[in-house]
Amino acid sequence: MICLSENKKIKLISTGGTIACVPTEQGLAPGLSALEMLRIIEADTDSIDCLDLFSMDSSNIQPEEWQIIANEILRSINTKEYAGIVVTHGTDTMAYTASILSFMLRGTDIPIVITGAQLPIINEDSDGRINLYDSIIAAQGLKAGVYICFGGDVILGCRAVKTRTVSYYAFESINLPKIAEIKNRQIIFISEYTLKSNGETPISDAINPNVALIKLIPGMSADFIKCSLSCNLLGVVVEGFGLGGVHNIRRDHNEALEFLMKNGVCVVLTSQCLYETSALDVYAVSRRLLNAGAISAHDMTTEAAVTKLMWALGATSPLPTEQRIEKVNEIFSTNFCGEITL
Repeated sequence: MICLSENKKIKLISTGGTIACVPTEQGLAPGLSALEMLRIIEADTDSIDCLDLFSMDSSNIQPEEWQIIANEILRSINTKEYAGIVVTHGTDTMAYTASILSFMLRGTDIPIVITGAQLPIINEDSDGRINLYDSIIAAQGLKAGVYICFGGDVILGCRAVKTRTVSYYAFESINLPKIAEIKNRQIIFISEYTLKSNGETPISDAINPNVALIKLIPGMSADFIKCSLSCNLLGVVVEGFGLGGVHNIRRDHNEALEFLMKNGVCVVLTSQCLYETSALDVYAVSRRLLNAGAISAHDMTTEAAVTKLMWALGATSPLPTEQRIEKVNEIFSTNFCGEITL
């Protein structure tokens, strides 16, 4: 049985996902409650408060659910009852949720640990059992912040990416060492990293989902990029080649992206490469975009870039276009929760 340390009460919030799945006639679907999952791992349920927020496949988790999760976590934090919070969640969009919560809950004074599973916790060989167990331990001993705990690894939420579809070691920490490992019911800290959050910049917890992610491929039509304007977008994250390169002959991506920017769309350029940084000032093919006002995502994950843009636009949407774009630029040059190395 997991016995919590004295004065280490934990809140467990369930949102569904594979970890909570049970067989149905239509296939696996979330069906277990938080309390039922705790009983499976024989946790000390007297020391853990449970809340079933919703029961959803994470493929359906969207900005509306992020706001519900964030608001519930804030309510729980404000009670001053808990040393940490664990959120169970499906793996498919977990990195997006961890990233947006990192921005929305920056400055929190307790750890928020997100976990899930590749197999339902009712399976005897499910990774969900050890993941939930480890996450409760992590929520007692980590510093304040948002994390993913999965496969024995503790990863800063805004640096996590799902890199495997079925492996028990589904997540990696990108461009930052993992924070810790959980072994033999102990937290072994790996990284000396301390969150350097800029809590001074006033930011709303609103989210504007009018954002698209465009992955460039050789031969992509510039008109395809321009067409995104008709979707009422306020922002686009573009995964370019290498350091952030784009076509500038025959099919001119520069001209297409400049067209979006001239029409009030914030353009964030990142790399299709998983590791290391984007840099728009190195090659001529992308320097034109930098000069036109494109924003570099630097070494952020795509998930962090997308959610940071939604979060930034949520705060700045009421502003006139020119002021909004200027403010979003400022936000992207600021490290709020460890999402960027400057």
